[in-house]
Amino acid sequence: MPKLLTALIASAGLAFAGSTLAADTMSRDVYKAEKDKIDAAYKAEKERCDALSGNKKDICQAEAKGHHNVAKAELDARNKGTPAAQRDVALKKADADYEVAKEKCDDLAGNAKDVCVKDAKAAHERGRSAAKTMAAKS
Repeated sequence: MPKLLTALIASAGLAFAGSTLAADTMSRDVYKAEKDKIDAAYKAEKERCDALSGNKKDICQAEAKGHHNVAKAELDARNKGTPAAQRDVALKKADADYEVAKEKCDDLAGNAKDVCVKDAKAAHERGRSAAKTMAAKS
């Protein structure tokens, strides 16, 4: 009898754990609705960039694309809930920051531009390393 009771308690615990895991992920409809919101925000942000010209437009477009990529990664992280998904968010943030920084460096010339690009690359590598370290600890 105690073995039967133990087995029932264990199976009830597994059933509860399974239902908890299922509740952590989004339904397909909710995920699609959130993704559509992200895509609509990206489209609106890109259209706002069209009013600009030159490097300001390039910076705006890099920011819009970065926001879009990070938002999609965050959505996936919320949906999956895995350490790998969290790492992807951190990597997307580092990549987005790098792209914007590179565009901002284009406003400079000569040695100042070289230093700016070098600093942007260093910050990018630090961000990517931190993301990889974060994933390794998980």
